[in-house]
Amino acid sequence: MTESPRISRARQLRLNSTPAENRLWYVLRNRTLGGHKFVRQLSVGPYFADFACRELALVIEVDGGQHADSPSDEVRTAYLNGQGYSVLRFWNNEVLRNSEGVFLAICLVIAGTPPLDARYTAARANLMGRGTRGARAASGARAALLKSSEETPHPALARRPLPDGERSS
Repeated sequence: MTESPRISRARQLRLNSTPAENRLWYVLRNRTLGGHKFVRQLSVGPYFADFACRELALVIEVDGGQHADSPSDEVRTAYLNGQGYSVLRFWNNEVLRNSEGVFLAICLVIAGTPPLDARYTAARANLMGRGTRGARAASGARAALLKSSEETPHPALARRPLPDGERSS
């Protein structure tokens, strides 16, 4: 049985990842960030997301200088937003020179308070609007966040606003 071209392409992208992508993967892998599972080179429509957490509907992109003011990145971000994914972008040199700052920015986005200087685009589609699977992912994300906030002293992970229509108890 042969593998699909999309699987082959994702595998190729993982094998040829940049040093910045490798550094960030070291932080994101093995559920080390609040228990959230991130994957590399997730196929979303015609695109491959560098890193994605399906549970949080979050895509993290690591870009080189060729992406500065790229109109194709705007189209890509708009497509990912339309699929219900928020997109957080970092430059390669940010990941390599300021790993702590990148990690903190990711934590703040997960907590629902993205830093003002981040290249962050929130999803236009509500996570709850992605069907049964999206609703399950949203409830799982809330449960995981509550559990991680009890276990972690990091204040950025301690609170997260509820989606529109949800009430806190």
